[in-house]
Amino acid sequence: MVTVAAQNFFIEAQPYALEFDPAATALIVIDMQRDFVEPGGFGEMLGNDVSLLRGAIAPTIQVLKAARETGLFVLHTREGHVPDLSDAPPSKLARGKLETGIGDEGPMGRILVRGEEGHDIIPELAPIDGEPVIDKPGKGAFYATDLGDILQARNIATLIVCGVTTEVCVHTTVREANDRGYECLVLEDCVGSYFPEFQRVALEMIKAQGGIFGWVGTSSAAISALQSAASVAA
Repeated sequence: MVTVAAQNFFIEAQPYALEFDPAATALIVIDMQRDFVEPGGFGEMLGNDVSLLRGAIAPTIQVLKAARETGLFVLHTREGHVPDLSDAPPSKLARGKLETGIGDEGPMGRILVRGEEGHDIIPELAPIDGEPVIDKPGKGAFYATDLGDILQARNIATLIVCGVTTEVCVHTTVREANDRGYECLVLEDCVGSYFPEFQRVALEMIKAQGGIFGWVGTSSAAISALQSAASVAA
C-alpha cells in the first residue's frame, strides 16, 4: 500500500470526468452478502437469478485491489438486524407476506440476522484489517449507523460505490450521501440488480440532469485513475 499526498486526479465518467483527491476518497462496497449473491441463498430462494448480481464480483475484486494498493480508505456494509429483531420495523418484517422472511430460518441461517452465515460478506470480497464493516438495519448506509462520523473523521469527500442491489441499497446510500454533500461515483459493472431494467434505469437516474445524484463510470476507468495516483506517489 502507498500513501498518496493530497493531489487531484480524474476518473472518466458520465456525465463528465470526476475530479478526486485520493486522500479524501473512500471505496464503499455495499451488501455483498452471501444470502444476496450466492447460489442457494435467500435471494435465489425468492426466485431471483443471482448470476445477475454475481457478474459484479470480478470487477469489484479488481477495484478493491487497486484501492488497497493506492491507499484509499475502504469500507464495507451489510444489511441485517440484531437477533431479537428489535431494530426491524414491523412494516419491514411484514412486507411481502413471505412464508420465510426476515428472522426465519433460511438456506444460510436466520435471514438478515447479524452473525448468521448468510449475513456475512462473500469470501472473495472479505474485509481486511483496517476496513470497517458498517452493519445497517435499513437500505441506506447512513441510517442508524456511524458511517457519517467515520467519513467525517477522515475528511472524506468522494465515494466510489460498488455493491448490490443497484436500485435499492446502492441507490438509497448514494441519495443519502448526495444530501450530505458527498460526491458519488457508481461503477456500473461493479453493481448489480436482479432486474436488468431496474439496473439500467437506476444508473440513468444517478447521472441524469448533469449528475443529479452523482457519476456513473466503469471499473476499468476507476482502476486506471487509481493506478495513476499510485504511480505518482511511488
